[in-house]
Order: sequence, then structure tokens, then C-alpha cells
Amino acid sequence: MPATKFICPTGQEVPIEKCLKSCVMKERCMFLPTLRAVANSLDRGLVEATVTELLAGTRETYLKKTTDYTVDPQSVLYALHGQAVHTINENHTEGDILSEIRLNDKITSGKFDLYGKILTNEDGVLGDLKVTSSYKLSKALGIYKVDVPTGEVYKTGAKKGQPKTRKEFRYDGVRHIMDWVIQLNYYRMLLETSGFVVNRMVIQALCRDNNLRTANERGIDRTIYIIPINKISNRWLTRYFSKKAALLQYALKNNKLPSVCNVRERWNNRKCLEFCDARANCPYSRRLQDEVLGITV
Repeated sequence: MPATKFICPTGQEVPIEKCLKSCVMKERCMFLPTLRAVANSLDRGLVEATVTELLAGTRETYLKKTTDYTVDPQSVLYALHGQAVHTINENHTEGDILSEIRLNDKITSGKFDLYGKILTNEDGVLGDLKVTSSYKLSKALGIYKVDVPTGEVYKTGAKKGQPKTRKEFRYDGVRHIMDWVIQLNYYRMLLETSGFVVNRMVIQALCRDNNLRTANERGIDRTIYIIPINKISNRWLTRYFSKKAALLQYALKNNKLPSVCNVRERWNNRKCLEFCDARANCPYSRRLQDEVLGITV
């Protein structure tokens, strides 16, 4: 099921159709065309689970497919930014560049963003477009800070006699891009199964908060970064997605709530508390909300 209600700025839940027809407030919280775009983005009309849906927690995907849920239009506007970036690129794919084609196999389906000569004259490059935050981008790039001695010491205060340090960026940390790697590699598999040759894979990540001070403090000083993605085992990918698809199909067939999403899928519970659209229908999330925030969802 798609989302069925919007959460108004007043906190009131309003059916989406009713909201689009007539606002319950004196004036809309945003332009009507924007609200229509938000509503349209919430339902792609796909019955079978996609690569993106299988990457999410099985419980989250199950709840979003079987229960009514509400969304705050303000919280999904970034998704529209991503769609706009995709559209801009799709409208400028002259030549031998393929874009936005959905491929499928017996397990799932996926729509790749770009394929062809997208960086140099090298053909067979698979590209994926991401619109993300400076926080996630810094993690994806392996950026971290270290304390470096300045050669001076504090002359007064509680730290008197202790060496002074300054923060410096390092760029050789662990790159937290597991989901991106899995997603893009499965698109590679779908392309290769269809007879295409994929020579390499890259992500073009656009930082949506690049102009803010916090981005600079995280070592992000550009709007767009190109991130290479390495190839991983086809056998592992097939086993991973086969298992995720089987778990979801079993849950849907038997109307049985899947196990709690794992720690990575839950973002260490941050997603359960704030970002999962179906959190109001999840017993684990409701209990977490009550324990951590002291509220009942």
C-alpha cells in the first residue's frame, strides 16, 4: 500500500486525496503542485519488490506494502530533489548513453540511472545518481579528523603545560557505502544478463547541504563527488537478494510480520525513531519511541 495520509504542520493526519482537494488550514503549507508531486512520488505502482526495497529491512518493506501509513510532506521533499536530478540527466543523454531503464530477473527488478560514455570516451560505465547529506557523504568518502600537535603548549588555565593540537582531516578511513555497493552491483548483474558489458561503476553524489558550515566541518567542500564502486561477488549478490526476496514473499503470503530489521537496516535505531515511514505500524518502533522519547506512536 502507498502512503494514504499527510501529516499537517498542525500535527493533524489528513487523507492525501482530501488534502489535494481542499486544505484543512487557511492556507496550504506548500504549493499545490509540490504536494501533488510529493503524493505521486509515494506510489510507483510496482507490485514486485525492487532492488531498493529489498535493500531495506524486510519488516519495513512488508509494512509499507501491507499497511496504511502517513508521511510528512516536508520530510520527503529531498526525494523530489533526487527525482529532479534524475530527470535533468535523463533529458541530456544524447548519443550512446542509456538512462532510466528497468531490468528484471527471476528475483527482483531495478532501474539503473546511466550507462555508457558518461565520464570519458570509455564505454560501458554504469553510473548512479545520489542526492545526500554532508554527513553521509563524509562517511562514504572515509573522511575523519585527527588531533595534530602544533608544537606549542598551554601557558595558563586547566590545561597549562599540555600540548596544543589542531584538527586535521584524513581521507583514508573506512568508506561506509555498503548499500550503494550492493545496489549498483546488482544493476551491473542485470545489465550483464541482458548482454551489456560493464567496465566500471561510479556514483555521482550531490551534497544537498554543501553551502552550510557543518558540511565544511565534515571535510566536504564541493557540491559533487565522483565515487568509484568496486565489483563484488555475483554469487554473494544472488544469495543475498534471493534470501531477502524469499523472506518478504513468505511474509506477504502468510500475512506474518517479519523479524525486526537488523542494526544496519535500522541505522542503530535512528531510522526507527525518526525516518521510517511505517514506524507507526511497527511494534518495535512504537516500543522504542516510548522508551527513548517517552511518547506513544
